[in-house]
Amino acid sequence: MEITRHFVDVGSRRVHYRRCGAGPVVLMVHQSPRSSTEYEALMRTWGANFTCIAPDTPGFGQSDPLPEADATIDDFSDALVDLLDALGLEKVAAYGFHSGGTILVNTLKRAPQRFTALAIGGYAIWTEEESKAFSESYLPPFQPSGYGEHLTWLWNRILEQTWFFPWFDTRKEARIGVAHADPVRVDAVIREMLDSGDAYRVGYGAVLRAPREVPGPSDETRPVLILAYAADVLYEHIDRLPALPAQWEARKVATPADQQDQHIAHLGAHACPPPAQLGECADEGFLTLTCEGFSGRLHWRGLRDAGKPLAIHAPGSSLELLDTTSACAIDLPGHGLSDDWSGPAPTDLASWMAVLEAAQQALGCSEIVLPPAPLGDPEALFPDLTPDRFGAYLTRAWSIVRAGKMFAPWYEANPANAIDFVPEALDPQTLRIEHRALLRSRAAKAWASACQNV
Repeated sequence: MEITRHFVDVGSRRVHYRRCGAGPVVLMVHQSPRSSTEYEALMRTWGANFTCIAPDTPGFGQSDPLPEADATIDDFSDALVDLLDALGLEKVAAYGFHSGGTILVNTLKRAPQRFTALAIGGYAIWTEEESKAFSESYLPPFQPSGYGEHLTWLWNRILEQTWFFPWFDTRKEARIGVAHADPVRVDAVIREMLDSGDAYRVGYGAVLRAPREVPGPSDETRPVLILAYAADVLYEHIDRLPALPAQWEARKVATPADQQDQHIAHLGAHACPPPAQLGECADEGFLTLTCEGFSGRLHWRGLRDAGKPLAIHAPGSSLELLDTTSACAIDLPGHGLSDDWSGPAPTDLASWMAVLEAAQQALGCSEIVLPPAPLGDPEALFPDLTPDRFGAYLTRAWSIVRAGKMFAPWYEANPANAIDFVPEALDPQTLRIEHRALLRSRAAKAWASACQNV
């Protein structure tokens, strides 16, 4: 089932969301520090019953952060209501997992008229001791360092969160039953942390500090179903919940499939039809193109149908490194947020140009502006960056970006290949964006070859 991706402006912030399926609407709020990416498999399943709408919450995924560095759970709830306004959703049924559920329960308290029902997967009720430990150790700063040391910490922090909960508590008593060392699964979370940067502490911190208040037994409220399956670290927290209103129910289930089935039934009884059209911004989105060798989505940014040139980024880069005030730009296939080629990425320029010309026509651009051909052997310029068991690919990519500021090509580190640069070029925040673009560049080697095969 197809998942489409969109951007919408919410005040001065840009919010990214995914949509899938048909039928009544279910809003899906992800856990921290993840993004709506984590719901893709679930959306393809639930899309048979619902129109699933999954936004990236502020500061996560591709959504802008809130302006307040000390934002509270109320700020995140208000931002969610503002998003419903921007999308044109008067009221919705909603699902949230872990911190996504915390945001929803708090938003229900502040704006009950915007919801018909909630389904919550795992709801944390922290003890005083747990809250103290989280506030002191759970959210250390995540700032890029000059030589990429922050990436070694990140890899091990994300990996070991599947070994211990909380991740920093390595006592035997803190071991959990979902331990693994799968590089692909770890990498998926790593990339979302790289998207958030230090902003992860704002959203995650707001959830961890949030009061765990639920309505009293006699209060009138919307229907809420809280479930937790046996392997969930919040499974035992079901027993910590206080007496609930008559419209609320909380129970333990055996498996994730049990949780999904019961939540589908609950939401299906309360979901509302979708509006005729969801809100969407006019200067960023995703094109769906079908050309020889490529069929998928291209991420674009700029003002379309304005007769501006179409700027194309260099191999291993992305549109976020281009100026789109006077041009449109796209992420090429196999780069940035765009889909991959349908098969192996081509090395002939004609195949790439077919996609570029289709994008030019769709965006109403006047001309295509290609980047200079890169210097060096594409095989050496873009070595394999497949995730490995120890996260070495992360620091390898960082070293490539850093060396590329001083030598051309980067792998010829000698006086003859030295290039001029200013010290600001080595600013870790600058390197951070280029490092992320390189990690997203699955077809950089092929695009470099095509640029050289003119």
